[in-house]
Amino acid sequence: MIEVKSVVKTFDGFTALDGADITVPDSGVYGLVGPNGAGKSTVIRHITGIYRPDSGQVLVEGEPVYENPGKKALIAAIPDDWYHFPSATIADMMRFYRGFYPAFDMARYEKFKEVFALPEKSPIRRMSKGMQKQAAFWLTMCCRPRYLILDEPVDGLDPVMRRQVWSLMMSDVSEHGTTVLVSSHNLRELEDVCDHVGIMNKGRVLLERSLSDLQDNIVKLQAVWRTGEVPVLPGQLQVLHTSHVGRVYTYIVRGRAEDVTGRLEQFKPLMLEALPLSLEEIFIYELGGEQYAVKEIIL
Repeated sequence: MIEVKSVVKTFDGFTALDGADITVPDSGVYGLVGPNGAGKSTVIRHITGIYRPDSGQVLVEGEPVYENPGKKALIAAIPDDWYHFPSATIADMMRFYRGFYPAFDMARYEKFKEVFALPEKSPIRRMSKGMQKQAAFWLTMCCRPRYLILDEPVDGLDPVMRRQVWSLMMSDVSEHGTTVLVSSHNLRELEDVCDHVGIMNKGRVLLERSLSDLQDNIVKLQAVWRTGEVPVLPGQLQVLHTSHVGRVYTYIVRGRAEDVTGRLEQFKPLMLEALPLSLEEIFIYELGGEQYAVKEIIL
């Protein structure tokens, strides 16, 4: 288990993390989402032991990860800007990774040559961005990490390779109990793979829940009212957003669909339908609704 407890981190007076709390359960996929500048990459650098928190704790299996080689050996990471030595080939970086990871799996490395059809002895710097990302997955997954930390992991990969990489990772989760923490802006993709989601903003984690609980506790309702009879909804309902097109009113309400629908049925609408929200919609409305919606600019 990975635990981030009340972590504060400042840089030259700027507070990047302001008491962040995260709990990543074992053997699953945890999606960390938030707007640009929310603190996601800073949290990842704490979890991988690069940064020391100003205050608070970052624990891996109950022990601080900073300057703890034993716990760092359980973690492998692919940052958004993956590092490799300037003139290194994939074979060179393989030997480098083997020196740090006792569990490095050479049999898997050889097997992955069939998956990642890359020139093993060509300098990585001459490869395209997508090829470099494939090389990062090839090497990192051969480390057999207990914890795999990813920052915008499939950015630059074509659709077929994206599916291949996710398939390999999900296989490791189900068969080997690997724990994956992934930060991404591709919420549609995360929705397909995540067990738990944490939403960050301004250096704090606003909420973290299982994806099923998150989707069960916010609902989109569409209602058609009789002309001139649009009701004032009761104050007990937590309405996050209201809009309408003609007589069709759309409400985003915090709560379980059956409870909220029961409340609105009392007003006898002509039509009432509950619709599921995507992770992207939940993200927008949890962060403040219209404040994060697309703004129309007239030039």
